[in-house]
Amino acid sequence: MKGWPGEPQMEYDVLMADGNAAANAGRQITDVIFDFGNVLIYWDPAAVMTPRYSDGLVEQFLDNDVSGFYDINNELDAGMSNDDGVALMRERHGDQWADMMRYYLDNFVDSLTGVVPGARVLINDLKAAGVHVWGLSNWQKDLFPVALDHYDILCSLEDRVVSGYVGLRKPHRDIYDYALKQFGIDASGALFVDDKAMNIVGANEAGIRGVRFKDARALRTLLIDAGVAIPAVHEK
Repeated sequence: MKGWPGEPQMEYDVLMADGNAAANAGRQITDVIFDFGNVLIYWDPAAVMTPRYSDGLVEQFLDNDVSGFYDINNELDAGMSNDDGVALMRERHGDQWADMMRYYLDNFVDSLTGVVPGARVLINDLKAAGVHVWGLSNWQKDLFPVALDHYDILCSLEDRVVSGYVGLRKPHRDIYDYALKQFGIDASGALFVDDKAMNIVGANEAGIRGVRFKDARALRTLLIDAGVAIPAVHEK
C-alpha cells in the first residue's frame, strides 16, 4: 500500500466543518494554521533514494505493506529517535529496508524539493489582512532543523507546533488542542490546512475547520469566498 495508512476519501480544496467543527461553519476566519510538508514546502522521499536505488526498489520501499516506511515515520513524528526508528524497521521488516531507511534519514535534506508555489505570497497577504498564521506539522525533531535551515517560509509563521518536540502527532485531537493553547487562539476562528485527509478529520474533532490542500490558488479563492480580505487571482 502506497501512502499513509488510514487515509480516508476527501475532496481537495473544499472547506470541511464536520462534527465538532460544524458549529463554527460560517464564522469569520481570524487564524490560519498550516501544515508544512506539501503545503508550504514540498516533501518527496523518492527524491532521496533515486541516486542509489532503482525505481522498482524505491517503489517497494515506499510501500508500507512491504517496508513499513509510513508506520516508522509515524513513530519518528511522535518523538522516536532516528536510530530507534531504523532499529524498529530492522526488527519488523529486515535489514534491506532498514538500511534504506538509514540512507533516507542521513540524506533527508534531498527530500525537501522547494517551496510550494504561491505559499509565500499567501502567507504575506494573510498577515497584511490581519489574519494570524501558524504552523502545525508532524516532523521528527532531529530532522526539523534541516527544514528550518533551508526554508525561511517556516520562520515567517507567528509560532509553530512540531510533533516530534511535543510527543503528540496528528491526526490525534490532543495535538490540535495543544496547538490552540500554545497559540492562544480559539477554534471558532481557526482554519487548518493540510494535504492529508485524516488530519482534516482530526482538526474537525478539535472544532477547527479544515481544508485538504492541493493548490495555493484554489486555497486563496476559498479564503476569499469565506470572507478573508486578501487579493484575488486576476482573471484578465
